[in-house]
Amino acid sequence: MKIGFHASHEQFSPRHLLDLVQKAEEAGFRAVLSSDHFHPWSDEQGESGFAWSWLGAAMQATNLEFGIVNAPGQRYHPTIIAQAAATLDEMFPGRFFMCSGSGQLLNENITGEKWPSKRNRNIRLQEAVEVMRRLWKEEDYINHEGMFTVERAKLFTKPIQPPMIFGAAITEKTAAWLSSWADGLITISKPVDELQKMVEAFQGAEGANKPMTLKVQISYDKDREKALTGAWKQWRNNIYPSKLIADIDSPEKFDALGANTRKEDLEKHVIIGNKPETFIEKIREFKAMGFEKIIIHNVNKQQEAFIEFFGQEVLPEFKQD
Repeated sequence: MKIGFHASHEQFSPRHLLDLVQKAEEAGFRAVLSSDHFHPWSDEQGESGFAWSWLGAAMQATNLEFGIVNAPGQRYHPTIIAQAAATLDEMFPGRFFMCSGSGQLLNENITGEKWPSKRNRNIRLQEAVEVMRRLWKEEDYINHEGMFTVERAKLFTKPIQPPMIFGAAITEKTAAWLSSWADGLITISKPVDELQKMVEAFQGAEGANKPMTLKVQISYDKDREKALTGAWKQWRNNIYPSKLIADIDSPEKFDALGANTRKEDLEKHVIIGNKPETFIEKIREFKAMGFEKIIIHNVNKQQEAFIEFFGQEVLPEFKQD
């Protein structure tokens, strides 16, 4: 098992995040997951650095494994993502993985293209992954006609080893569907009974022997009330169902949605705590469910304090690969 740090480009500048991942490595984290946003979830978050530029610097500055949550197909043509991933793996062999999802209108609307239905976004996602895999492996030029077009594309600089692609799922239906073509599953933390259903949907289809990654939203502060307040300030827009938030197109509209969120609503979606036992117990539960990478996203702004706390009080309780 590896416990990782989530690098949230919506909340922190690239320069700050570069410093944070170095601190995370020193504290004992073994992986980093990077978000990939054009707009933040809220005007209050206020950042949106370009994750792919940052990844090269961050991987050079540390020895950690890095992944990114990416939505190929609209904002990014899949051939470009295939090239970017191949370049990172050629420079840092075996240290890069991808998490591919169908995306949110918040980021993809900048192209001005029609936002497809969820069904068509899923078709586009699977086609995009197939094209990327072909570019990583095939020596000839490739063509593709479908939800997007590829004409005579060939990667002359290929990855040392094609990166693993974890399919991103928030619903059981999506988890079962992607089990047939993704290398693994990535999902987000939920109440244990709901999360177990996600695991069963993935493993009960065609994902029985495939790895699983979990992104866990927490909020830590020495003062639990401050931890709750910090979560509410930064993450109150993000607790609603994916079928709702996937189709919202601006930070302003997310802020309007989040205006209805009470502090106590965060308790169901974010692990709030000021004691190590709170987080140790949850990580053990997630590990027992079969998650091999557990990425911790401290959703409040106090990142340095969180990293120091986890390094001293939480990470030593676990044997990591």
